[in-house]
Amino acid sequence: MSDARVRAPDFSGGVDWFNVPGPISLKDLRGKVVLLDFWTYGCINCMHILPDLRRLEEKYRAELVVVGVHSAKFTNERKSDNIRRILVRYDIDHPVVNDADFAIWKAYGARAWPTQVLIDPEGYVVATASGEGKGRAFDQAIQAVIQVFDDQGAINRESIPTSLERHRLRTSVLAFPGKVCADEPGGRLFIADSNHHRVLVADLEGRVTSMIGTGAVGRADGAFDEAEFYRPQGLTLNGDVLYIADTENHVVRAADLTSRTVRTIAGIGRQAGWGESGGASLETPLNSPWDLVVVGSLLFVAMAGSHQIWILDLMRSLAIPYAGSGSEARVDGSIDDAAFAQPSGLAVGGSALFVADSESNIIRAIRLPPTNDVRTIAGGNLFDFGYRDGRGDEARFQHPLGVAWVHDRLFVADSYNHTIRTVDPDTGVVATFAGRGMEGHDDGLANDATFYEPGGVSATSKALYVADTNNHAVRVVPLDGGPTATLDIRLT
Repeated sequence: MSDARVRAPDFSGGVDWFNVPGPISLKDLRGKVVLLDFWTYGCINCMHILPDLRRLEEKYRAELVVVGVHSAKFTNERKSDNIRRILVRYDIDHPVVNDADFAIWKAYGARAWPTQVLIDPEGYVVATASGEGKGRAFDQAIQAVIQVFDDQGAINRESIPTSLERHRLRTSVLAFPGKVCADEPGGRLFIADSNHHRVLVADLEGRVTSMIGTGAVGRADGAFDEAEFYRPQGLTLNGDVLYIADTENHVVRAADLTSRTVRTIAGIGRQAGWGESGGASLETPLNSPWDLVVVGSLLFVAMAGSHQIWILDLMRSLAIPYAGSGSEARVDGSIDDAAFAQPSGLAVGGSALFVADSESNIIRAIRLPPTNDVRTIAGGNLFDFGYRDGRGDEARFQHPLGVAWVHDRLFVADSYNHTIRTVDPDTGVVATFAGRGMEGHDDGLANDATFYEPGGVSATSKALYVADTNNHAVRVVPLDGGPTATLDIRLT
């Protein structure tokens, strides 16, 4: 805690407020301990501190007010409607302001996402910290501030008025589906129904035949109707075993489609810290596994939280880092020297593993053993993003989350551009395949269709299946250029 008395700037310059009836000021919060959280919603590090914020809000529910200051990195993230959806998606109920013009960010001198600022009941800054893992320190600081001001009778324990966004946003049979996996030989489609915390098994026409998971948040193994997940994402099939990236549980699960049971195969249910070196699968913590793909007895995992690609050796029950130093950057080269930035999508084509490297806004290729090197095929860099077709470094993506390989073509779910793109892995040429670069839910031919932050894509020989996340839908895009359609998901 600082000895200096620095007056906290007010929240001037915010575009819109969420979860409250109207704009609030520090004067409105006099008598409260205030914790500002500067964040941007595509940032995995920002997502990682949400559990800490929830614990603090619960522990100090009468004394503490968390205020989220959403200072967007990406153009798409500056739109209030998109922020509203992410608040519902991640169960964020505290007040949030859209700091689209970085006015509050600049006033507080923020430099990185996430940054937290603690303000005492008189409106003075007490502490500031950036990055993850600061929950315990803030807990101690909040406790100390409450004690000091409680002794003075200066704590206000009245609740502030709320107007929660989750009461206004409707979903459908699906809630923010993150990924899909199409099984053409078996006539099956697996859907990560992420915010219903389950995986649906359907036929390719959308008729649901099984549900994997109860729909309750948890980490239970067992029968399909007993298992629990927490916002599952990536899916990949190997025979009659479906592997599931159980992202917010920080584990990988295996669903046996014959015995209809789920078991954990990697992770301990706790987020790994920096520099985790791996080991026995069920003794090694993981860090936000987001997607996965199986090659023989190896399961490759896009470990978004540690900015690496990991391998699960299914025969020896080992979990080890495979590619990436752990630094958040665009660096090509050997698998040890290369660096990624929140890899979130994987696909195998030929002898390469393709990666949607979302925060770097690029598509990468890893040549599989024995070569083992990383190269960037197309796209920009951490802050070089946009929407532009072209070749190699001239092309621009905006936070791509999914990739699929079919007929020697690579398809990309360019999430924040609301499009499906193609990338030639040899030439690096990028072209738009479907979507208009704007959010919406229009079916029709490629130039007419619209998507809304598509997060995953999988392919059969005839069509792409797209997890159209913010539309709570699965879309079907014919590879022959036919009209995009919304799949009719039907529970039986």
